[in-house]
Amino acid sequence: MIAICTLIFAYKVHPEYDLVFLGNRDEFKNRPTAFSHFWDDHSDILAGIDLLKGGTWTGITKKGRIAFITNYRDFNIQRDPLLSRGYLVKDFLLKNISPFTYLKEVQKEKDKYDLFNLIVGSLDDLCYYSNVENKIKKLTPGLYGLSNALLDTPWPKVVKAKNRLSSLLKIGFSVPQLFEILDDTEIPPDENLPDTGLTLDKERMLSPIHIDTPTYGTRIKTVILINKSGDVKFYEKGLNDNGSWELNKFKFTIY
Repeated sequence: MIAICTLIFAYKVHPEYDLVFLGNRDEFKNRPTAFSHFWDDHSDILAGIDLLKGGTWTGITKKGRIAFITNYRDFNIQRDPLLSRGYLVKDFLLKNISPFTYLKEVQKEKDKYDLFNLIVGSLDDLCYYSNVENKIKKLTPGLYGLSNALLDTPWPKVVKAKNRLSSLLKIGFSVPQLFEILDDTEIPPDENLPDTGLTLDKERMLSPIHIDTPTYGTRIKTVILINKSGDVKFYEKGLNDNGSWELNKFKFTIY
């Protein structure tokens, strides 16, 4: 279960930033993980690493290639995956092909993976694909939200996060204010919860933007800002083994 589980992003709708991205990665707390860093063997890639399978959940390169993935949650659909979904992000960051071409390759192999949503591209060409819907979509400027259903499915936490980000985009924002969106632990009313094949108690548990249970929860929070000059500010809060949150910051310019 390697994926960001709630992500919200504003794509080319802000006067200063071409991308404002917020994402929470939810995972089992004992799953070994390396926080985001520039990789030793591919120094232009900034991403974390799932140390269990070797993939990643979100990443960006110094050339401006970006990729994010979430799981699609429907326990009524049974799959027997052969490959880890985290490699879909990693492979795109490593390759030098267009997002559409890459997603056509993924489409041919779609049944080898468990259910997923994948966003890949650059500031000039951003695309979305899910092996549930099996359609490649080029994204136009707008405000998008994604959790463990299809893009912009109005799950309560997606709607709430989009509304809060939309308000901040209009009045101005700080990085701490963006992290506050990712910190929200409110559980929506039962009647608004999705039905993904889980018990009601588990649907409640997974319903907040920030999830916290003894064994599973939000482990990494990411904020990425890219302005119109290609200057990248990458902020990440990661949950340490001792329960403290570690903040890491990276800055570079896309070339």
